[in-house]
Amino acid sequence: MELTNPFPAPAALRGTLADGVDHWKPRVQALAQEIHAFKEISFEEVRSAGAIATLLEEAGFEVERGTSGLPTAFSASAGSGELTVALCVEYDALPDIGHACGHNLIAGASVAAALALLPMVDDLGITLKAIGTPAEEHGGGKALMLERGAFDGVGLALMVHPVQDGLTYNPTGTSAQAVGRYKATFTGKAAHAAAAPHQGVNAADAAVLSQVAIGLLRQQIPSDHRIACFVAEAGHVTNIIPEKAVVQFECRAFTLPEYEALHQQVRNCFEGAALATGTTLVVEEAEPLYEPLLQDDALAAHWTDAMEAFGKDTSRSSGLSGGSTDMGNISQVIPSLHPWLSIPGADVPIHSHAFAALADTPGAYGVMFEAAVALAWTAAAAASTPTERDRFIKAAYRRRTFTQEGTS
Repeated sequence: MELTNPFPAPAALRGTLADGVDHWKPRVQALAQEIHAFKEISFEEVRSAGAIATLLEEAGFEVERGTSGLPTAFSASAGSGELTVALCVEYDALPDIGHACGHNLIAGASVAAALALLPMVDDLGITLKAIGTPAEEHGGGKALMLERGAFDGVGLALMVHPVQDGLTYNPTGTSAQAVGRYKATFTGKAAHAAAAPHQGVNAADAAVLSQVAIGLLRQQIPSDHRIACFVAEAGHVTNIIPEKAVVQFECRAFTLPEYEALHQQVRNCFEGAALATGTTLVVEEAEPLYEPLLQDDALAAHWTDAMEAFGKDTSRSSGLSGGSTDMGNISQVIPSLHPWLSIPGADVPIHSHAFAALADTPGAYGVMFEAAVALAWTAAAAASTPTERDRFIKAAYRRRTFTQEGTS
């Protein structure tokens, strides 16, 4: 006897979901434009988070503000189905240059998709969550929220990220690098720079030597590894030998073993500089580790199918050469999709003033809404395809908890 699929055929839902996105376009575009204008940086996204949460609440979501103990996080929920679908919403900007990574478009796409799916949660048998995740640029909001329970029970997680024009819309095989960020503090000894410089221990010299060593190291690392650093402090006046110097640095690689090896090589550069100058060195983690991004093949196939309907290039990609996201932490434990959204005419690098301007153009908002439809179609297809649905239900995230008796 053939079993009947109780859920709507994915293709039959497409028109309804597209109409749902279309219905919310004026409100969501106004929201995305507001977020772009706010330019709120990590953990300071008070107005952005508030505006998004208010819209979702007005639409019928049950909204929790301050999720995971983070004032600018939220979780909006609807439905009570066995499968929990999460749409991640980002909205932090970069210092000084604003939304040069297009997080206003990420927010708009996820919110529009959530609003389109809202009337269908019962038909799809899902619990739908739009999770506001602050501090993606710096601070690892998703990593913190994952640790603190905001993603408990989630079976699949989705979002989209804008990039330059011309990149494929097929996320299969693409990834993002692990990144760890640190603060290295050298401590020396102050002395008069003219009367008794020989009695001082120059911490600024250690900062210089560490940068020289890192510069020479770059020749010896694979081409897809990245090291970046800057001197945050190294003295204040010319007539005092600097007794303190601080260097902020980060390491990136596409796998965790490669990342750990690179991190050790860079640490050696700092330790060698301390040894050479007679300073002491303390290295502290500045942010949670961002893990490599894993794309779920089934979700990628649904997304690619949807983007083909919009006439987008869905040829296979050779992957991206750099960049990191705390969505990588989610993807390591929950089936996830983080596809790329090409802004028309964007021939400038992300994290630039020019890209920030392009993220607030009609063309950008046009593809934002196409992405919203594709995200909604992807979620609906995953929920209504029995074999995939069962896999995602079984994949629901459960944190390990630690007790006196052990791990559960």
